[in-house]
Amino acid sequence: MKETIVKTPAHLWIVGILSVLWNAVGAYDYTATQYRLESYMSQFTPEQLEYFYGFPVWVDAAWAIAVWGSLLASFGLLLRMAWSASLFGLAIAGLAATSVYSGVLTNGMAIMGDGATTFTALIWVIALFLYFYSRAMAERKVLR
Repeated sequence: MKETIVKTPAHLWIVGILSVLWNAVGAYDYTATQYRLESYMSQFTPEQLEYFYGFPVWVDAAWAIAVWGSLLASFGLLLRMAWSASLFGLAIAGLAATSVYSGVLTNGMAIMGDGATTFTALIWVIALFLYFYSRAMAERKVLR
C-alpha cells in the first residue's frame, strides 16, 4: 500500500520557527539561572535570586523537562515528527509541576512581582496551543 504524502502547510513552518524562537528564550532563561550568569541575574532582586536559587531538586528537574522538552519538540515540529506532540505533552507536565510550586506551595508569584501571573498564563496558553497544534498536525498526517 502506497503511503499518502501530505504537503507541509505554510503555517507549520511559521508555527515551528516561532516555537523554536520562543522556547530558545526559555532555554536561555533556564541556563542563565542554573549557571547564575551575572549579566542576566543582575536584573532580579535579592529576594527573587534567593527564590530561584532555593528551588528544590524536583522543581529544577520539572523546569528542565518543561524547557528542554519544549525546545526539542519545537525542532521535532519543524522536522515533521509526530513525537513532537508527546514531547509537548511531557513539557506541559513539567510546567504544571513548576506552576504548582510557584503558585500553590510557595509565594513565588508574589516574589516575582507584577506581571508574573500574566506571563505564566501566557506560557500556559502557548504551551497548550503547541500541544494541540502538533496533535492536530499528527492526526492529519502532516507529521510522521
